Amino acid sequence: MTLRRQKAFRKFKSRLELNEREQQNASYRQKEVREYLDEKFEIETSFLTGSYSRNTKTKPLKDIDIFFVMKESQREVYRTKSPSIILNDFYDKLVEKYGRDAVRKQDKSVNVNFGVVADAEDNTDYRILSVDAVPAFSCADNYEIPNESTRAWIKTNPKVHAAKAVAAHQAYSNEWKGLVRMMKYWNNNAKHGDKPVKPSFLIEVMALECLHGGWQGSFEYEIQGFFATLASRIFDTWNDPAQLGPPISNAMDETKKKRAKELLEKAMQEVSLAINHTRQGRNGEALRAWRELFGPKFPLS
Repeated sequence: MTLRRQKAFRKFKSRLELNEREQQNASYRQKEVREYLDEKFEIETSFLTGSYSRNTKTKPLKDIDIFFVMKESQREVYRTKSPSIILNDFYDKLVEKYGRDAVRKQDKSVNVNFGVVADAEDNTDYRILSVDAVPAFSCADNYEIPNESTRAWIKTNPKVHAAKAVAAHQAYSNEWKGLVRMMKYWNNNAKHGDKPVKPSFLIEVMALECLHGGWQGSFEYEIQGFFATLASRIFDTWNDPAQLGPPISNAMDETKKKRAKELLEKAMQEVSLAINHTRQGRNGEALRAWRELFGPKFPLS
């Protein structure tokens, strides 16, 4: 029966990974947005970044980040001015193509929603839901991106983020990214209403420290420990892994952190219930408890 549960977790892990059709749709959509904005702005280069490029994006696929690095000729036009100006210009141009209902301005990016709705099983017919267009300027080996909420430009380096994720994954017997995707999937569960942990990248940042000591061979106990550590350290300050921008945890105030802690502790109780079902030989109930915890992508067989 232990094998049955581990196979269920392996299937769950696989369901959260990108398949070929999803990759094709993501490639089509991001290429479409990149080519369009290339025509509208003076862009030096653009590239995929964020959790999609790090292979830590969970299902359903949404908010795929694309960095648009502006040409130096645009520095006087945008970089010397308020971050809201370039975000407003990106927003206006994307509205021209996709319509006002599909485009949303955010603190550091402009989101384009493609109108895809996930079904009750979190399936999207292999299509992505949205992308985030992130304007940027080169800054030596790093980048600067707008942050409208602080009215400032902040430094970042997605390549450092990616390198740290690769190192963590390898140090954890290549199970680290799968565990991060599982935790992000829990975080996305509609039963929470608003996401407990924001941004989702914070889970990944915390996992760089919280998942340590190496893979111990059991998804159940790895998940149990992961929830416990997140709950106990959600009030900590979690810095940008590249040591450039503001702390990632700054996005959550004390009220939000308190709510996150409560929901993480509730999840710990649900994990304990699932493990107890297993100990009592109630394997079907155990699988249903894991599905209730995570969501419909967790298999019952």
